[in-house]
Amino acid sequence: MIRPSLRTIITCGAAILAAGSGNAQLLPSLGGIPGRVVGGVLGSPSNTPMIAPVIDRLNDVTGMATADMASLLDLRRARLQGLIRDHRKVLDADRQGNPVRRGAVIAIDPSADTIARARSAGFRVLQDEQIASLELHVVTFAPPTGDTTREGLARLRRIAPDAAFDYDHVFEPAGSTLVALGGSIAASSALQSRALVGMVDGGVAAHPSLANASIEQRGFAAAGPRPSGHGTAVASLIVGSDGRFEGAARGLSLLVADVYGGDPTEGSALTIARALGWLTARGVRVINLSLVGPANPLLERAVTSARARGILIVAAVGNDGPAAPPSYPASYPGVVAVTAVDARNRALPEAGKALHLDFAAPGADMAAALPGRGYAAVRGTSFAAPLVTARLMMAGGGVAAVEAVSREVISGHGSVGKGVVCAMCRIAPRDVGAKR
Repeated sequence: MIRPSLRTIITCGAAILAAGSGNAQLLPSLGGIPGRVVGGVLGSPSNTPMIAPVIDRLNDVTGMATADMASLLDLRRARLQGLIRDHRKVLDADRQGNPVRRGAVIAIDPSADTIARARSAGFRVLQDEQIASLELHVVTFAPPTGDTTREGLARLRRIAPDAAFDYDHVFEPAGSTLVALGGSIAASSALQSRALVGMVDGGVAAHPSLANASIEQRGFAAAGPRPSGHGTAVASLIVGSDGRFEGAARGLSLLVADVYGGDPTEGSALTIARALGWLTARGVRVINLSLVGPANPLLERAVTSARARGILIVAAVGNDGPAAPPSYPASYPGVVAVTAVDARNRALPEAGKALHLDFAAPGADMAAALPGRGYAAVRGTSFAAPLVTARLMMAGGGVAAVEAVSREVISGHGSVGKGVVCAMCRIAPRDVGAKR
């Protein structure tokens, strides 16, 4: 049998993405190769038959040529262009095509003189805030009338060359969106454990596996916390418990910082920094970030400040392939960068890269919770990161936890860092009747 090349598969995926604005969020517009989820959760009934064969063929791939890697870049480019095009009122692009908040330039710890110079040049202050727990002062400026976001950033850098300015980049979930089509938010409960684990993601929906979990949620996007499939799946892998389905850190208390609020244009660097500030103030030991984007100085400062307070930051490397630009926050020094493996402990061919790689964990051939009821077979580095987060948390957090988890890894195939963590944590889709 002749197997179609991955280039053909990815090209088809890119064509689907570009088909229309109505599918921008329902298709894999927020995280590269989609998870194997059908039946109206990942996509609408009209596009599900087209998406499913793409996943089937990708699951059959055992090797990838250089040209195939380039095709993943084509899909990434199409996805980001579609997101910006479909939300052009609120999104713009930087020089590399990454989505940024339109009409917003952020200044990190600006002096009073810098703010005064910007005002004199016609910039308006949209927000002036302190993230006290991270010792961060952030001012958001709107460019003068007539300036694009890019022009405004360049102008500020000329006005105050010694100050730190940048875009407010928008970050994506590092896996399929698993958009929640309805469903209620998981109710917050009194935290039952002093061992707090945090996650920065979409909101977590009610689900039987989370009914007895100790969860508190807070929204940082404009709409407040909203249930999402991605956040629900990640949370279930950490603290879920429902018959044969068991999360890797059940019994601990989970703090959820929703930075999307159901809106793909949210999840900006500033919003994530606020979320990290809240989690830091609450005393979490480990924070999971199953999201990816470009280097951003505000996010780097927030991550560095949280780490200086003894917090472990775990981040997924994304799913745009090893030829994609390095993913952040996984690439920041000291962040625990996580990739994904399949049921045979082979690194996923579509897994992205970071400037360093620490661990791999199951991220395919596995089940996670769907909003409301039931489970789905998921795929992506988004779903590997929470398993590493859980193991680090169960090991007590801190540098000692990284050393302890390093001693429990098993070998894998391909690029897996120090090895595969939590291999036995994979819940097979058939064991819980997961949708495929």
